[in-house]
Amino acid sequence: MRTVLVTGPGGAGRTTVAAATALASARSGRRTLLVSADAVPAFPVGAAPTEVAVRLACVRIDSAAHFRGELLDLQDRASGVLDLLGANRLDGEELTELPGSAQLAVLHTLRRAAEGDWADEGYEALVVDLPPLTEALALLALPGQLRRYLRRLLPRERQAARALRPVLAQLAGVPMPAQWLYEAAARKDAELAAVEALIEDNATTVRLVAEPGPSAVEALSTARTGLALHGLRVDSVVASRVLPRHSGDPWFADLAARQEKCLDTWHQEWASGTTVRETAHLGREPRTVEDLALLAGSCAPDDRTPGRAGDPWWTEDAGDGVIAWCLPLPGAVKEDLTLVRRGDELLLTAGPFHRIVRLESALRRCTVSGAALTDGVLRVRFTPDPGLWPRTQ
Repeated sequence: MRTVLVTGPGGAGRTTVAAATALASARSGRRTLLVSADAVPAFPVGAAPTEVAVRLACVRIDSAAHFRGELLDLQDRASGVLDLLGANRLDGEELTELPGSAQLAVLHTLRRAAEGDWADEGYEALVVDLPPLTEALALLALPGQLRRYLRRLLPRERQAARALRPVLAQLAGVPMPAQWLYEAAARKDAELAAVEALIEDNATTVRLVAEPGPSAVEALSTARTGLALHGLRVDSVVASRVLPRHSGDPWFADLAARQEKCLDTWHQEWASGTTVRETAHLGREPRTVEDLALLAGSCAPDDRTPGRAGDPWWTEDAGDGVIAWCLPLPGAVKEDLTLVRRGDELLLTAGPFHRIVRLESALRRCTVSGAALTDGVLRVRFTPDPGLWPRTQ
């Protein structure tokens, strides 16, 4: 399934571009699903996929309903423990969603589209209207982070004593929570794995939407580093609300000249494999299907193979037995990079972005002997540890 994840600086028109992208996809012959947490004026729908045009369905994420459902389900599963503690149950009507619930609702919706009850609808394309840029990058990294937390907090090897739990429960006279806890963790891990697979799939790309201007140039330049750090592939940069270039009005002509300067910068920065598209300023807020159709021509999903899926790291022979582990980090600044080796993991910080990478088996038997950022590529040098490598005769 072709998946396009749409994000950009707040107020740049990403929801409009996501809707236009979905409409263009449907008109090209794909059965398309548009997912958005915000209202799409042209497609007034609810929490279930609704047909809004030929071959196009739309669904709006209801984070409050998802929060209530998850918490009430947790109460039911932990009923024995809660009754033992004398806890008072919470009713759905009194629950107010907490910070962070919106991100979890997006992940839940992506899982339903990838392999849940919506996957049987035969959608050939998925367009997702993500939150603003900084939040979206954190959201796309969240499945891997949560899976890592689950493995650390509830390692599977601790389930070896599962057969003893019924006996312990009888001896203690109270229900043992470990069983349902591990089952819940395994279920959540499987759901997160499905979302992670969707994000890392070879047919998934990110589409950046920004209104040309100095602040947008800075925001997208910073985003390039975060996207590369997590191996996310950008298919295009969509410049929204582009003004006519040859206006007779000096004020509009000056604004158009500033936009054109920004567009030239993007064409230079994103030249390799990323298309810079333009959507015209309609002179009004797009609110109808006809308005979206005017923008759809510039928003059609790219049919080219998006690029290599999976982790962006690769290794090189640095000579003298040293292995260089390489990661492209366009836009990164050496002063903003931090590397920490902890056990079998490498903790990497690039400006506001963080990632924890599990080392390959060969690199775990090496020591970090240096790192350098050259031409937008970070190379971490690993020297084999004689005490951990088999000796040769």
